[in-house]
Amino acid sequence: MSSDAVAIIGFASLFVLMLLRVPVGMAMGLVGVTGFSYLVNGDAALKIIGHTSMRTVTDYTFGVIPMFLLMGAFVSNSGMSRELFRAANAFLGHLRGGLGIATIAACAGFAAISGSSVATAATFATVAYPEMRRFNYPQSFATGVIAAGGTLGAMLPPSTVLAVYGIITEQDIGKLFIAGILPGALAAAMYMITVTLIGFARPGFLPSGPKTSWAERAAAVRDVWATLLLFCFVIGGLYGGLFTPTEAGGMGAGGAFIIGVLRGRLDRPAIRRSLLQATRTAAAVFTVLIGALLFGYFLTVTQTPQKVTAFLTGLGIGSYGVLGLIMLMYLVLGCLMDALAMVILTVPIIFPVIKELGFDPIWFGVIIVMTVELGLIHPPVGMIVFVIKSVIQDVTFATIFRGVLPFIVTDIIRLIILIAFPIIALWLPSRM
Repeated sequence: MSSDAVAIIGFASLFVLMLLRVPVGMAMGLVGVTGFSYLVNGDAALKIIGHTSMRTVTDYTFGVIPMFLLMGAFVSNSGMSRELFRAANAFLGHLRGGLGIATIAACAGFAAISGSSVATAATFATVAYPEMRRFNYPQSFATGVIAAGGTLGAMLPPSTVLAVYGIITEQDIGKLFIAGILPGALAAAMYMITVTLIGFARPGFLPSGPKTSWAERAAAVRDVWATLLLFCFVIGGLYGGLFTPTEAGGMGAGGAFIIGVLRGRLDRPAIRRSLLQATRTAAAVFTVLIGALLFGYFLTVTQTPQKVTAFLTGLGIGSYGVLGLIMLMYLVLGCLMDALAMVILTVPIIFPVIKELGFDPIWFGVIIVMTVELGLIHPPVGMIVFVIKSVIQDVTFATIFRGVLPFIVTDIIRLIILIAFPIIALWLPSRM
């Protein structure tokens, strides 16, 4: 059997296994080892299992993932999300749709210290949704805002998805993190503008809350000093060259722990819960990584990346036409897979195409993460929508998707802007 036929069977088997609910990492590892064994030999396939697993869990560079996950767990369990929401609401809640704008602002702040879309969406489904419903915000709008705000978790540093992209493509993770700041800020600003436009277009749709006094606002700002300090400490050190990305993760986790303990927000049960949460998530991420690396050996012997590159560049539709096809593929995959799994599975195949077309790899990392996150909220099967549904039991999928639609339009416009003006993503990294 030819290598092309084996590759096609391998990909078909992979998607069948995922449809059967086999964990993505396990499915990729099984297909990769089986295909490699068939094309090379069984002894070599067995050897790469042990070698790849050991190399992955002991590689210093990969330490950036568990460190930032631990930082996010300490932040989540120390109640910083509620403080961020109260502070944003104090300044913005009196505007028409102000609670929605405050939710976006708080999601951005929380994303900047947690790095997880799922954690951001799940957290604010419990923090912001009850408050919006208390002021008679429609269910569709309330859940749509939370879903859109959740996507900021993968863009703003420290982003686990950007870190994994950097590891796979051997790009500077620090530059990728910094490259996500301006596009992430643009995303948050455009979401806020979208809420404002909805409020103006439908005056009776979004209520406004009570106006808070300046004393209350000052008290709310004092509550978020820890969040601002932690973000400036980690990202400032990374941007200034004081830390490597792995060191920044360690310093961030240590800083979140110290702040939480000193403020009395992290007791023994909370610390234990944070450690278990970070360990479980890191184990899941490393399982997917190891599976992807094993699958990568299979791709190498079948020369799939080279063949895909030759096929796409030979279509005659131009570099941006090929980029459009790649983004469309990610939108479709977003209905089926988690963001991290999508990046790990597809980037080894797509990245050679991007290099051949002459696109900047740092810029492409930002573009691909934004496209992946858009795939996680668009119908018919947005993964973040499932997360919100699991937290908020009394809302239907149709209601959430109806609320998400305006933000999907916003995301598409933002992607067009970033493709037209790459400098938005590349300016800060160029200053490092």
